[in-house]
Amino acid sequence: MKITFLLHNAYAVGAPLRATLALAAALADRHDVELVSMLRHREVPRCAVDPRLRLVPLVDTRVGSDDMAHPLFGAPALDFPRADPHHHQYSRLVDLRAAEFLRGTDADVLIGTRPGINAYLARFGPRRALRIGRVPLRYDAHGAPLLAELVGPYRALDALVTTTEAEAAHWRARLSLPGVRVLAVPTVVPPPDAPPTGPDAEPAAARAAERGAPTLVAAGPLVPGERFDLLVEAFSAVCAQHPGWRLRIHGEGPERARLRSLIDGLGLAGRAELAGPRTPDGAEFAGATLAASASDAEASGPALAEAMRRGVPVVGIGRPPGPTELLQDGGGGGVLVPPDDGRALVGALLELAEDPERRRAMATAALESARRHGPGQVAECYRALIAELRATRRARFVRRVFSLALAPAPARRNERS
Repeated sequence: MKITFLLHNAYAVGAPLRATLALAAALADRHDVELVSMLRHREVPRCAVDPRLRLVPLVDTRVGSDDMAHPLFGAPALDFPRADPHHHQYSRLVDLRAAEFLRGTDADVLIGTRPGINAYLARFGPRRALRIGRVPLRYDAHGAPLLAELVGPYRALDALVTTTEAEAAHWRARLSLPGVRVLAVPTVVPPPDAPPTGPDAEPAAARAAERGAPTLVAAGPLVPGERFDLLVEAFSAVCAQHPGWRLRIHGEGPERARLRSLIDGLGLAGRAELAGPRTPDGAEFAGATLAASASDAEASGPALAEAMRRGVPVVGIGRPPGPTELLQDGGGGGVLVPPDDGRALVGALLELAEDPERRRAMATAALESARRHGPGQVAECYRALIAELRATRRARFVRRVFSLALAPAPARRNERS
């Protein structure tokens, strides 16, 4: 069986990409697996790619490339959803290359990894192949304009995969997708490249941590939806009672200047640091005492997963169901607090800062929870899903056809368009 993953940019960096690469490598143990990258901005990928995986870039955005000289390189995308926040990175050339690839692919299973790419998959993927769209964002984070653009294409998919069961329930309740299997598959937590490095994960590291400053670490793009401003404000309250603590935020983005100003305004210079770009392998969490995520957008909390696999307890914020089910399946590797609740965030951070024994217990639980979300286990979930989709293909097709036939006339016209 040939499985193809459709990626935004396999040459970039980030926890979600690393998770996808780990899943693809696990599936390659038994299948022919291919990675198709819509964009390519550098010579070699920053994240390690298993040599068994075939990597196919579609459009080369490197300065001086032949693609940059193509007349359609600068033309705006028409097939990629306009409301997708990544629309500005796509061009008419990407549209055409994606359509050409999908119409000619011999893959048995095609897996999209972002809303706009899922739309490509639904529109141009061959019907003989199983078409699976993955949803990394919360339902509410899509926004009404993007959902309006996605509902038609998404009805052509075989399955829509979210990272949490609560999110799957939201999609099933709010969007009519007849014949589409909507379900949750756990977030992949890649195995660590080195032994656990959280200071409470093992006695030697814990003793070393006692001689240094306890550190709260966060990572992600410096954009409004990550809510690093809320984290900085909460850390200021923690520092008032525990001045020895430090905060490191790893990432780049348009919010950098505003966060720098906030840090200086709160008198946190020397205690809170904007530490620059993230690493390809999550090494920024090495030796952290605690990790935190205040993201409003991510459904799976990939940064927290990177921390937990290194034995670092986490504090997560997110709209229900929270940033990650790693903390909701009995793992106990961290604490979830309500969204936009600075007081609750301060309380959780203070409790953990003042209780090293609890942190050590949570570090052990974090490692165990991360192991249960390893690539091999998640790969088995996808194999089971593929088998189910094959067995139910005809029944789901009939359901989709009857639903369209019974829909009001405007809905039928929109669907056919």
